[in-house]
Amino acid sequence: MSQVHKTKGIVLRTVKYGETSVIASVYTELFGVQSYIVKGVRQTNKKGSNKASFFQPAAILEMEVYNNEFKNLQFIKDYQWDHIYTSVFFDVVKNAVAMYMIELLQHSLKQPEANPELFYLIEDSLKQLDKGSEALAANLPLYFTLHLGTELGFQIQGEYSSSTPVLDLAEGQFVTEHPDHQQYIDGELAKITSEINAITFYTDLEQVKLGRNTRRQLLEAYQKYILLHVQDFGEMRSWKVLQEVLG
Repeated sequence: MSQVHKTKGIVLRTVKYGETSVIASVYTELFGVQSYIVKGVRQTNKKGSNKASFFQPAAILEMEVYNNEFKNLQFIKDYQWDHIYTSVFFDVVKNAVAMYMIELLQHSLKQPEANPELFYLIEDSLKQLDKGSEALAANLPLYFTLHLGTELGFQIQGEYSSSTPVLDLAEGQFVTEHPDHQQYIDGELAKITSEINAITFYTDLEQVKLGRNTRRQLLEAYQKYILLHVQDFGEMRSWKVLQEVLG
């Protein structure tokens, strides 16, 4: 039997269902990834159109949900904003960053189980993006991609030094010599990665000064890193948009 629970959730994807409803994929604090049927939100009256905005990707909601672990589709009893964005839905750069983060999650989250630490990483990153500077927004995709790897269980080990100047992406480790494959970064890219990986406060991202080409190379490397460790990752579309707007 389904029980009602209160949980926060972050919308990952929404598809139309029937005439007036949607099915929303939501990363919840209590249950991980869940799919919910949400009835009536696509009605053409004013009330219905307002409701549809709750289920935009990256929306952070407070929800009351029915949960039955034996069902693939769940129902939402009630929902409201947990956080109202001031800029993420309207600012071109910040929206591109948010959509990159959300698509990264769509490709990476294969199992429904809860991971509260990952939930807080996503929630905090989106909130910091909303209120942060342009410099923070530009560097957040790098920080988020590395820390997503940590929460998914493949944290980068070690740090950059004169004795460990190479980051082996396949092993997820700083090493002494170049590996016998091409999945690595070295030099300045490895050094910056070590710095970003050690950041604990989002505001420190504002101090990381990167040129367009360096940021592009890092993002490509981190994409490769995630792809090496997540089965059936698939192709990211949003990162090309992100590259354009961060240009």
